[in-house]
Amino acid sequence: MPAIRNVLFVTFDQWRADCLSAVGHPQLQTPILDAFAADATLFANHWAVTCPCGPSRASLFTGTYLHRHRSLRNGTPLDDRFTNLALEARRLGYDPALFGYTDISPDPRGKDPGDPIFDSYEGVLPGMTRVCRLDDDFGAWFAALKARGYAPPARPWDIFRPTSEALAEVEAAGRAYCAAPARFRAEDSPAAFLTDELLRYLRAQADRRWFAHISYISPHPPFIAPAPYHERYDPRDAPPPVRAKAPEAEAAAHPFLRYKIDGRAGGTNAGVGAFVGRQVPPSEMADAELAQLRATYYGMINEVEACLGRILDHLRATGAYDETLIVLTSDHGEQLGDHWMLSKTGFFDESYRVPLIVRDPRDAAAAGRGRRVEAFTESVDVAPTVLHALGAPIPRQMQGLPLSRWLWGQTPARWRDAAHVEYDFGDPIGRAAEDAFGLTSDQCGLAFITDGRFKYVHFEALRPLLYDLEADPQQRRNVADDPAYAPALAEMRGRLLTWRMAQDEKTLTHYHIDGGPKETADQRFEGLL
Repeated sequence: MPAIRNVLFVTFDQWRADCLSAVGHPQLQTPILDAFAADATLFANHWAVTCPCGPSRASLFTGTYLHRHRSLRNGTPLDDRFTNLALEARRLGYDPALFGYTDISPDPRGKDPGDPIFDSYEGVLPGMTRVCRLDDDFGAWFAALKARGYAPPARPWDIFRPTSEALAEVEAAGRAYCAAPARFRAEDSPAAFLTDELLRYLRAQADRRWFAHISYISPHPPFIAPAPYHERYDPRDAPPPVRAKAPEAEAAAHPFLRYKIDGRAGGTNAGVGAFVGRQVPPSEMADAELAQLRATYYGMINEVEACLGRILDHLRATGAYDETLIVLTSDHGEQLGDHWMLSKTGFFDESYRVPLIVRDPRDAAAAGRGRRVEAFTESVDVAPTVLHALGAPIPRQMQGLPLSRWLWGQTPARWRDAAHVEYDFGDPIGRAAEDAFGLTSDQCGLAFITDGRFKYVHFEALRPLLYDLEADPQQRRNVADDPAYAPALAEMRGRLLTWRMAQDEKTLTHYHIDGGPKETADQRFEGLL
């Protein structure tokens, strides 16, 4: 089949899977993404294998699970021994260009500790050429704002604080803090700025092939949207959160939930990062405020969706659309008040189910366009999929499965029958979890497996949970201690162990040394390619 010339790899931040009208969201409308999905393949049961941003992106780029790469938290270095999508693309002659951020903390070994790469945990994935920076450093964006007549605030994050006039207006109307519009226009937002820079770069490529990764921060908090997106959705029509009637009832299910819901976890469930200028956990939010938060989140999605639409329009206008492999996904989801939590955390689906839409432009993929795949797919599948589409070998390191046959309208002869997620809740600096549970940092881990019938959550040092998804799809009743579920508990625990054993290190297991090194056949993808 003809070769793919270009790659456009788009990540959004904190976009949960149900927030697409293409999958039936009751309020949010995403016409641009729906139209794109109709011309691509939508993976409707896609899971990020960990969170938060840094660990999840390490898995996304390296094709490995958390227990393999061990970049456990934002700020935990990624071992230099791992290859990744950008490094492998360079072997094919691409110069992967980054617009935004990758949140990959550098391996400090052999480097001077005074090197500026250690100034922030938001490092650049090895192999990426950062063309435009936009992470916790707003310098380039602020320069653009100044050129347009703005006066950026002395405290950078105050750019996301509503103006006093806008705030006074919503307060006078009895509305929530996040009902106010952002102080910047939609055409001057962070997403618009990155889009402008990417389009400028693409226009300069002329006839050269390219690999571009644009990493949008939206709809990550702070929850504030520029006009007119801030008022696109009526909060009275927002779907209510999935949760117990009271936070105390939700927290009673497990010590980890109590720790998160009562705010001892610090972080975003206490409101830090959700807004600039206001900090409050969901347990202290009035229903109307949480509904407004959800409506604002949906508006943020539409704002960044419009930016994506500009990129797709450019590709179509220049003829590059049918020469470009396009991948759209998110690093993780957002609780959005479900189970009395905000942000991404723990073991509930809202933190890990994310969108994945892929368009392979080749004729062989025509049968897969407009297809909705319900099979379990995982974020570790993305890097192998891109590499296989480009005709490159898939490194032995990578644990994901290429999605090629799904993209071609086919069904692989074998496929996984569950999703697998790992999460580290340790805090070796602040020691919040360690002190709350009397654990060491190395004991603050959990993993879960979910197959659509049951969901089993295993903690290294806390008691497990089991949910009967048929009887309890909203995961409100832990049945791990119910004798009637003992067989299911044993089965799911065994399946999690089997999966973990199957993911052991395989870098050299296909070699045999006898009169010289002999390489045996690679059997990883039999029935898949």
